[in-house]
Amino acid sequence: MKLILSIFGISIALLSLNIQEVNSFHVAHRCRNTVKQLPSLNHRYNSGISSKTILYEKEANNEPEEKGLLRSIRDWVRSDEGREDINTYVVSLAVALLLRFFIVEPRFIPSLSMYPTFDIGDQLAVEKVTKLIRPFSRKEVVVFNPPSAFREALYGQINVDSAAANKKAKEALIKRIVAIEGDVVKIREGKLYINGEPQDEPFTAEDAAYEFGPVTVPPGQVLVLGDNRNHSLDGHIWGFLPKENVIGRAVFVYWPPWRLGNEGMF
Repeated sequence: MKLILSIFGISIALLSLNIQEVNSFHVAHRCRNTVKQLPSLNHRYNSGISSKTILYEKEANNEPEEKGLLRSIRDWVRSDEGREDINTYVVSLAVALLLRFFIVEPRFIPSLSMYPTFDIGDQLAVEKVTKLIRPFSRKEVVVFNPPSAFREALYGQINVDSAAANKKAKEALIKRIVAIEGDVVKIREGKLYINGEPQDEPFTAEDAAYEFGPVTVPPGQVLVLGDNRNHSLDGHIWGFLPKENVIGRAVFVYWPPWRLGNEGMF
């Protein structure tokens, strides 16, 4: 299953690159054809015509050139090559949108709350299918819409800019599930305990500098924390996350290339 999810993640990146490559090729091809149709200025210079005369002549011929360009575009649209290109663009766009809205979507990491698992600028794939068929597990990284409790905690911070807070309150967040429904959670002396058992968490930046719990995760909810425990506005501040707020599971970092992979996400 992890391999399949990883393939989903890299596929969306490759699809994006593919579309860009195809578009770049056809734009270059059209530009090359257009350039071939332009009159040669060197011939006019060699004929002894001044640059000022050429400028006047070019301005006078602007309208015919524009009509010629429109005619070229019309001819291309009506040609077999043009229809094939348009079909390719439409199919590519439809597939990309289908993937984006229903299967996999790209996400950008804007902060260090999940450091060292994710760094600022990382781009990752988030799959949106398995949340419908498989229950959430501890240590999974999820992207979710912030609950109302998050917004209240955000607005309650001292010296917070209201405009920035309004924007952040609408943005999707990324955290790690540390406890699922029915779990008893506490943090003591920097260590996380689930049902009385200390947890091995090699993905965290440092031990927590706060005490938390014990609390029991209610039905239909999970507890999420940032891997950068002391620099994350997460569940130890605003409480539990309803499962229906989860957008999907983070499965694969595809950019930058030197951070390619899914280490620490499961």
